[in-house]
Amino acid sequence: MWYLRFAWTDAPSVSTALGPHLRLYRSEDDSEGCAYLDGARSRPLLAVPLVRLHLLQDVPGAAHGGDAPWHYVVATDVMAEHEDDFNAWYRDEHLPGLASVPGTVRARRYRVVDGAEPRYHACYDLAERSAFNSAAWLAVRNTPWSDRVRPHFVHTRRTMYRRVERLA
Repeated sequence: MWYLRFAWTDAPSVSTALGPHLRLYRSEDDSEGCAYLDGARSRPLLAVPLVRLHLLQDVPGAAHGGDAPWHYVVATDVMAEHEDDFNAWYRDEHLPGLASVPGTVRARRYRVVDGAEPRYHACYDLAERSAFNSAAWLAVRNTPWSDRVRPHFVHTRRTMYRRVERLA
């Protein structure tokens, strides 16, 4: 799968180049967009940064099967000496915990295999914006294991997006 992150002003050209079946998202502050290409095996020819993602984990959420107009992305690296603990935390506690929050449709985690992004990409499809930072969400984020792992994140970027049905 390919992931594109671009200035929102480039959205019309990205949409035109990649067609109508593109999953397109716009950041809450309207500054950027992101999109995913599921079927492209080779690198699409675009003038925007692309990264190829390898799926590590896919967890159906508490609202599995529901509509997910919100998409939260966390892209990060981790200090090498803490990578094993980081991966175990994400796999065993963090991703399943956030998937279990009411309003989470799906939680996925990827490793970047081609491109210049942070090495890890986690994304959460949400049925409603209020799931993010709800009491249940914050309880998952505030565990002893989270407190131990999070200080070792580097180059972290967190962005909340809303799905775009059509460009105006």
